Order: sequence, then structure tokens, then C-alpha cells
Amino acid sequence: MKTGPSLDRLSSLMERFRVQADLFHAGPLCGVTHFAERPSQGFLHVMRRGTMEVTHSAGSGAPLRLSVEEPSLLFYPRPLAHDFHNAPTEGSDFSCATLEFDCGAQHPLARALPPVVVLPLARVAGLEHTLALLFAETEQLRCGQRLLANRLFEVLLLQLLRWLLDHPEQAQLPTGLLTGLAHAQLAKTLVALHERPGEAWSLERMAGSAGMSRSAFAAAFKAQVGETPADYLANWRLAIAQAQLRQGQSVKSIAEQLGYGSAAALSRLFTQKLGVSPRAWMNQPAGSANSASSPPKKTLKSIGLVQ
Repeated sequence: MKTGPSLDRLSSLMERFRVQADLFHAGPLCGVTHFAERPSQGFLHVMRRGTMEVTHSAGSGAPLRLSVEEPSLLFYPRPLAHDFHNAPTEGSDFSCATLEFDCGAQHPLARALPPVVVLPLARVAGLEHTLALLFAETEQLRCGQRLLANRLFEVLLLQLLRWLLDHPEQAQLPTGLLTGLAHAQLAKTLVALHERPGEAWSLERMAGSAGMSRSAFAAAFKAQVGETPADYLANWRLAIAQAQLRQGQSVKSIAEQLGYGSAAALSRLFTQKLGVSPRAWMNQPAGSANSASSPPKKTLKSIGLVQ
């Protein structure tokens, strides 16, 4: 069920939790190239020509080996080590960027996507214009080259996400945020929650935003998003609170912005979801169990579009 053309499903999400690209390679790759796993960092690769094999370690949630036979985007939304195997005599032409996600693995998109998405360039209408600009920037050194290339990689990411939202059946998206945003009625509510998380959102009001009855809305939301509307709202507010705490805002100020009556009410949310208070959460070392919820390991079936 596709959404109407008047609904912007990504801007409020991406403005709240940003993704920054950083170009680090342009040119051929031959033999075996290893890309190491780094905290909070994903990858976006553009294979301009050639073929290759990609391998991942067992238990990563990604296919152990996949073949890329045509020019493609390879998107890693979360930290994941991977190896490209290219024929030494032929090689493949690449532009590669790292992606720094606000809040790392807790970025809503990083949590909602599978470990790796492989999308042939020819499948995405309009991509050729962005790629022409990107390749022009990476083929010769000019003033501002890296800055412009970084922005173009961010444009590529948005175009890839648009394609996934507009083709949920072809993409075979796993249940989660993106399948909710791909649903015509649920997307209206999700965008409203993303834009105005501090308002008083009862189940009745959320259902009304979607133009559905409460029972139909609750059932559709759980089926498409994978959690109840109340749980989704609580987790969305929690993610915002964590981001704002990292920025130095007080618990009291955050609680007011998110519609909680007091700092104690927000603290109860932290305790319920993470088992610790906001102060204790801030004092935890990076990478500890409660510092960021681990996203589920999801893969997309191979249908010639994504892996």
C-alpha cells in the first residue's frame, strides 16, 4: 500500500537523526579489500563497473557470500566488517564513503534496515544525475571536492531510501519502521509522531491521524511496524532523549519537550526500557549493554535487487 505524493516520510526523521558521509576511496579495487567494523559507522559503496564477490563473517546476519554482477549501490547501515573480492586483472571501479549515524546503532534507520542492502543502479530512476555529478567530482581534484562528494553521497542515500519506501514489495523489507512508512495510512501517524513527539498521543488520536478505527489501527501498526503504537512512541521519545542528553540538555528540559509531566516521569521511561536512570545511563562507558539497544539481525531475501 503506497503513500500519497504529498507526504514527506523522511525529512522529519533525517533532520532529527542525521547521517553524515565521508568519501574515502575513488577508483579501482583489485584483489581482496577489507573494510573493518568501526563503532557508529556504516558504509555506502558505489560499484561503477565490473563484478565482484562480497563476503561477511558467520553470525553477522548478512549473507556469507554474495555476487554483484552489475553496477550497484552497497549500503551497510550499521558497523559490519566485509570483504570485496575483485579479479586482479579486471578490477572494479568504486566510489566509497563511510556513514556516521547520529546515535550510532540506535539511529532509527540503522535499527530498521537489514545488515546490507545491494541495489543495482539501473533500478533507481533519477540516480544517473547524482552519479554523474559524483563521478565528475571524484575523477579529478578540485576545490571543495571532498565536501561536494560527501553531500552527493548523502543524496544517494536519500534516493536509495526513497526507492525502498516506494517499492516495499520488491525490496521485501523486514517488518519495522520502513514498512510502517511504506503503508499509506500508518505513515501519516508515524510522520506526525516524528514531527511532534511531545504532544499528547492517545491511541484514539493516533488512529484518527491515520484515518482508521482504533482496533484496525492497532492491529495494522503491530503487523507493519512490529510493536504497539504506545511502545513505538515510547522508544521514539527515548531515542530523542538519549540524543539530547548527549548534547548536554537537562533531564527536566527534555521531559518538558517530550510531553512528560516531570523529570521523574522521563526517568521512569529510562528505567523501564534500559534498566537505569538517565544519569546512570550517561555515566556508562560507550559500548556497554544499555548504552544503545542492539538492533535485530535481519536480512532481505535475494531477489536480484537486495541481499
